[in-house]
Amino acid sequence: MISNIITKLSKAFVYIWVGFILFVFFWVFLASIKTDQELLSDFWTLPSNFQWSNYVFAWINSNLAAYFFNSIIVVLVSIIGLIIISSPAAYILSRVKFKGRGFITISFIIGIAVPHQAILIPLYLLMVNMGLINSLTGVIIVYIVYSLPFTIFILTGFFSTISSEVEEAAAIEGATPNQTFWKIVLPMIRPGIITVVILNGVGLWNEFLFAYTFLNSGEKYTLSVGLYKFYQTMEYNSNWVSLYAGVVIIIIPILLFYLWLSGRIIEGMTAGSGK
Repeated sequence: MISNIITKLSKAFVYIWVGFILFVFFWVFLASIKTDQELLSDFWTLPSNFQWSNYVFAWINSNLAAYFFNSIIVVLVSIIGLIIISSPAAYILSRVKFKGRGFITISFIIGIAVPHQAILIPLYLLMVNMGLINSLTGVIIVYIVYSLPFTIFILTGFFSTISSEVEEAAAIEGATPNQTFWKIVLPMIRPGIITVVILNGVGLWNEFLFAYTFLNSGEKYTLSVGLYKFYQTMEYNSNWVSLYAGVVIIIIPILLFYLWLSGRIIEGMTAGSGK
């Protein structure tokens, strides 16, 4: 009886939360296709004419096109680097017994809980000494390093579900350890790879603090920083509808990406926890 009540309350909370998110997104989209006069006079009414020019202004005049391209490069390269580095590390931690393995694993778990703010100052000084301030390469390195603990933790769980007989059979067939890992074992944890790609992709696409701290010139801004700078200019020219259009431009790509692979992430999380 109690479990049924908890289940119903949980479902009700999820529906309410999803409804709230959809309502907020609809309101932002509605604001983005109005004129400033319509928005400020009554923001609940429908626009008399759809002002798609707001998106053109945000995309071109506010340089969001360049920021969008920067974000694509940063997120894409960061995720590729994460997979290349974290996959072998997670494989070793899950399959090979060596002295200090437990300590390294715990260190990665602790690293998940470290907040951005706790490492921002020493990280900034390190970036200055390395000459990586105001560099997309520097931001990519920071994103990869900061995301490694979580990614390795997730992939370690997926590698642990694979039977050792797979590697033994590959060795009998004459496969080298590298061939076994890249051609046999890694494809077997495809749901895990998709899971970390989605979770890291969403997180890095929306990341603001590191990008804002380490990038200080307009041509290097990512979308989150560019939109913030756009917001600051709106305080002077009051073109708020174009700001809302910029918000929609940021949300749509990652929303479509998530919806496209949402079934895979559920499959991946289930596979990683159920075997």
